[in-house]
Amino acid sequence: MSALQTATGLPWLIQGGMGVGVSGWRLARAVARTGQLGVVSGTALDSLLIRVLQSGDPGGHLRRALAAFPVPKLADALRERYFVEGGVGSGELFAATPMLTADEACPARSLTVVANFCEVWLAKEGHDGPVGVNYLEKVQLATVPAMFGAILAGVDHVLVGAGIPAQIPGIATGLARLEPVTTRVDVAGDEQPLELRFDPASVLRGADPGRVAPLRRPGVLAIVSLPALAAYLNRDEQTRPDGFIVEGHTAGGHSAPPRGPLSLDKYGDPVYGPRDVPDFAKMARLGLPFWIAGGQCGPEQLREARAAGAAGVQLGSVFALCEESGMDAGLRRQLMERAPAGGLTVRNDPAASPTAFPFKVADLPGTLADPGVGAARARVCDLGYLRTPYRTPRGTVDYRCPAEPLAAYVRKGGDAERTEGRQCLCNGLLAAVGFGQRRPRGVVEPPVVTIGQDLDFLRHIAPDGGPYSAETVVRWLSAGLPEAAASRA
Repeated sequence: MSALQTATGLPWLIQGGMGVGVSGWRLARAVARTGQLGVVSGTALDSLLIRVLQSGDPGGHLRRALAAFPVPKLADALRERYFVEGGVGSGELFAATPMLTADEACPARSLTVVANFCEVWLAKEGHDGPVGVNYLEKVQLATVPAMFGAILAGVDHVLVGAGIPAQIPGIATGLARLEPVTTRVDVAGDEQPLELRFDPASVLRGADPGRVAPLRRPGVLAIVSLPALAAYLNRDEQTRPDGFIVEGHTAGGHSAPPRGPLSLDKYGDPVYGPRDVPDFAKMARLGLPFWIAGGQCGPEQLREARAAGAAGVQLGSVFALCEESGMDAGLRRQLMERAPAGGLTVRNDPAASPTAFPFKVADLPGTLADPGVGAARARVCDLGYLRTPYRTPRGTVDYRCPAEPLAAYVRKGGDAERTEGRQCLCNGLLAAVGFGQRRPRGVVEPPVVTIGQDLDFLRHIAPDGGPYSAETVVRWLSAGLPEAAASRA
């Protein structure tokens, strides 16, 4: 057991799985090396793999991970297709990412498996600390192949939020046994979900037996906002996770909407009330470990969480701004300069996300939060992670997104009112880590930056506005823990 773990062996700190590439393998590895749970974001890793390879794969890290993938033929094909020595020119477009579909033969599934394997493999390289991967339940077409890639790389925990992750515990068990699994995909217009099968053998054909070690089932941590959902998942062994992360509405990224009728404050943000405050005593009575997230950054907050029965806390924003974060350095610097001076607004925008979940957006110039930038961006949907499957009048399954071009969305049966204020998070979040798509006539996709609404930690961790490391964060937080103090004595 690491000196910084609790007496139970559980980490007292979980690093949040943020954005697209913000919680990358470098950050997760840095946190895991301290003995706490380092987490990679599992969203859009296929696009990141393609764009990093096309950018020349500085340091050769992705090529090293590809060389470890159990099916050399598949890894070699991807490297040969996308790797560009020295990187593509500044005006050249990145190759298109094949979109996932509700088709068992969809070729994008194998790319998703490989990309998730590579990210987790790199996060786990060179140490024995715990590594997790974070998924969005809303991105249903990607979750199973993505999880299988992570399991192949030995991921220790799978974290799932933005929905009800009732299927995940059973799927994790099946994948670790190399058994075919079936996931239920919501299709608008259908009374019942579509059952989509995934067979691990379809990816592992031609695998090198020496590279496929016995697989371990990862622990499953469900991200919830209130004990009611936790109790629902806990009542059946098929849906019961191994623990919970109870996320408050001030956390970055997506958050659950308020309970009851939606009302907005003067800034247009959802108003949360007493019904939205979780009862941690109820969480403790469920008998499963839980961590508290959202506004929990500091030794005192950690002590309070432990006193409330939690195993610890999950923190995102403090890691999003550290040196190992994948966020573009210029955007990170703007956040760190503006926040302490009171010049930063982080809105909990109820319209920005195509998922209809409120989404935190930092108001930075040059990003999609800037009205002029958002208005100038031509709508395009060429990544499609947040598309919704729907049943067409002809009986086939197609896909639509309220952030795609208006005419296309309406033609597919979408309600035009649902498009108002929607932003393309897929392209915007990739741009926030320096991999925005290049468009004709020198246009580059503008970023969208998400961060938590409580950045008070900056006056403690970086009072002079200078850079800090992930390890510095862990050491600062651990100062008040009795077991940590005892281990250092």
